[in-house]
Amino acid sequence: MSRTLVISPNWIGDAVMAQPLLRRLRALHPDRPIDVLAPTWVAPVWRAMREVDTVIESPFKHGSLQWKERKAFAKMLKERGYADSYVLPNTLKFALIPWLAGIRRRVGYKGEMRYGLVNVMHHDEKDAPRPMAQFYAALADKPVRNLPRPEKLPEPEMTADPKEADAAIARLGLPAGTYVAFAPGAEFGPAKRWPAPYFAELAKTIRANRPDAQILLLGSPKDRAACDEITALVPEAHNLAGSTSLSEAIALISRAAAVVTNDSGLMHIGAALQRPVVAIYGPTDPRHTPPLSELAKILWLHIECSPCQQRECPLGHQNCMKQILPNDVWQPLQPMLAAA
Repeated sequence: MSRTLVISPNWIGDAVMAQPLLRRLRALHPDRPIDVLAPTWVAPVWRAMREVDTVIESPFKHGSLQWKERKAFAKMLKERGYADSYVLPNTLKFALIPWLAGIRRRVGYKGEMRYGLVNVMHHDEKDAPRPMAQFYAALADKPVRNLPRPEKLPEPEMTADPKEADAAIARLGLPAGTYVAFAPGAEFGPAKRWPAPYFAELAKTIRANRPDAQILLLGSPKDRAACDEITALVPEAHNLAGSTSLSEAIALISRAAAVVTNDSGLMHIGAALQRPVVAIYGPTDPRHTPPLSELAKILWLHIECSPCQQRECPLGHQNCMKQILPNDVWQPLQPMLAAA
């Protein structure tokens, strides 16, 4: 049986936004298994997608060509019998893999001058790039310049195993209650982070109105310090940053009554799990990478200097985030919790 190979992006949020592409590929070839080649830190996202048959974890180091290793890995892939491949990253080294594996149909965007390596080449408008979910989903179409843009973007869909959520809650010793997940981190940089004291004030408001609320602070080990700032002000909050695997974080988010988050990978996971999300944007553009769910509420002031797309505020004030006050987040969050 022939198979399809999808090569994953390196970012968690981008992987989530690529799910509509898999849904379209499954509709085109219902009987063709879809394998995803993904970095270890992104693999759990793909395992939470119904369309994925097998996740193959990439052995390659970030930024390294590793020519001999890629040739050996491609030989293993060749034995799996792929009819086609979809290369989602735009770099040349990722396009080498399906070419070395002898996969005949190799689909992707032009990227880093990948002529020959990608033989079904798509193009995007540099001056008006498509939102990421549509950017990836379009790879299922025939390459056409100036492709019409649908009014409604495709919504990613993920699922979580209830048993994994139960196991995570038990392992972490979390008390029963209404879980509210906070994602105070942002891998891209500090400019995207809503201030920790604001998260703390919001947590106090939630608990004052919902005494059964359990605030779960989720993120990577890099987010631990920001979460420590919150627990210093709200000791009742549970700082789980760096204490869960991504699979466990996905499972816990699936149990959350609501998710309050910066523009981050966990934001996209919350939306794809169909949890109510309040997403706080500042230096990035929600028109390009929004949380794709009817249950999501976006807060973005779009002040004069935003979106700057910078890792750190170039003006030093971070007004795009600081001028979104805790009560501004509480307003859309309140009805979400009332419905829980």
